[in-house]
Amino acid sequence: MQLLLDAPLAPLTTFRLGGPAERLVTAVTDDEVIAAVREADAAGTPLLIIGGGSNLVIGDKGFDGTALRIATEGFVLDGNRLELAAGEVWTDAVARTVEAGLAGIECLAGIPGSAGATPIQNVGAYGQDVSATVTEVVAYDRRSGETVTLTNAECAFSYRHSLFKEHPERYVVLRVRFELEDADGLSAPIKYAETARALGVEAGERVPLARARETVLALRAGKGMVLDPADHDTWSAGSFFTNPILTAGEYETFLTRVAERLGADVTPPAYPAGRDGAVKTSAAWLIDKAGFTKGYGSGPARISTKHTLALTNRGEATTEDLLALAREVVAGVHEAFGITLVNEPVTVGVAL
Repeated sequence: MQLLLDAPLAPLTTFRLGGPAERLVTAVTDDEVIAAVREADAAGTPLLIIGGGSNLVIGDKGFDGTALRIATEGFVLDGNRLELAAGEVWTDAVARTVEAGLAGIECLAGIPGSAGATPIQNVGAYGQDVSATVTEVVAYDRRSGETVTLTNAECAFSYRHSLFKEHPERYVVLRVRFELEDADGLSAPIKYAETARALGVEAGERVPLARARETVLALRAGKGMVLDPADHDTWSAGSFFTNPILTAGEYETFLTRVAERLGADVTPPAYPAGRDGAVKTSAAWLIDKAGFTKGYGSGPARISTKHTLALTNRGEATTEDLLALAREVVAGVHEAFGITLVNEPVTVGVAL
């Protein structure tokens, strides 16, 4: 276990933003993770858990406490059952499951970050969510002081949410277990319309696993969503805002605002949200139609030139620069459409 004092945190995040931590501990085994958590809790020291740093916005003043970087390794495949250590690089793990001929997470290729973060956020993209394949999550329960194993149902997954996100101070994810599908080298049924179009198939069809993964990687790269140190469009947290879910009544009010602003012939994106007539609409569409187009901004933090849903550090930004842009976007979308966007990344020492 490695300990550094007054340690820079910006290099550990995909935004490359944020001040230093008072203490930075790097743990490479589950026992080291638990020991570091117990030490911090016993001393009453604030604790920040860092995996791949792809979903963190850390304040410029840094973190006055212990930052725990989880760098555990472990990829265990038993038939179609997969166990990943929390510190495993997610996109590498996806590639290995595709090589093994197993379907279920191939459309989650290219998502930056660690395996341990995926159940927290219920990571999803291109028609797949990890909640569809996660069977169990092994976590350290800081309340009981014990290691617990939670079933899929106990994880309480919903859109970009879970028990772990609901109680961020309680659980530290150690391992994630999945059940994948052996479909003779074919992908899971393609659900997402954009992916189906890119593959030249109908929704519901299967394609070779490698082809599905490569297509998703190409789609993500075209939006600046695959990490590239030379491309400032990827100095981001990916999608900065979640797609709003509106009640039936809120959606009708929203349609009225759209007609007033853009014309009665304009129909915004809308997808059933699975409860009481709720509708999910597109945050990227809202941002664009509110006037925040690709590349928006004149300072060191701007909207990506490839995707309106990504806020980016152009190389010299501070966290306050980023937050100023985020607040401007939130205010503009609310003024235009009456919808308040919610940030997807976790904020540390700052808030919108």
